[in-house]
Amino acid sequence: MTKFLLAVHVLAAIVAVGPVAVAASMFPPTARKALAAPDDADALATTRLLYRICRVYAAVGVVVPVFGFATASNMGVLGDTWLIVSIALTALAAVVLAALVLPRQSAILEGAGDRAATVQLAMFTGIFNLLWAAVTVLMIVRPGSTTGA
Repeated sequence: MTKFLLAVHVLAAIVAVGPVAVAASMFPPTARKALAAPDDADALATTRLLYRICRVYAAVGVVVPVFGFATASNMGVLGDTWLIVSIALTALAAVVLAALVLPRQSAILEGAGDRAATVQLAMFTGIFNLLWAAVTVLMIVRPGSTTGA
């Protein structure tokens, strides 16, 4: 059962978090292009699509910690430090996405943004991606693990 849960957890992370990380990273330069050329319908459509990808896959991403908790419980590692830190970083990444990235993307699409807003958004997106990179490293390295990884 552990292998199944772990496989679903990893696949969910790849399928759900990966697209959010990529689309969120692509959003600021695409939004700058759309802001610089308001008549460019393609740039605006691309920006809207990237925002939609971020919203939808962020919602789908809830599956990742659900299966992560199930896997950790099955492995008996819920109290391990590396897992607790990973959970905290995952929660922080979720807050950054929900409170800082998605609302700013929405504001830019609604016309409340300028170039400075896209630069700030790029910074928050970078923080989100760095948090997920740290979680990924912790999941692979698992400091103190007895599995030899």
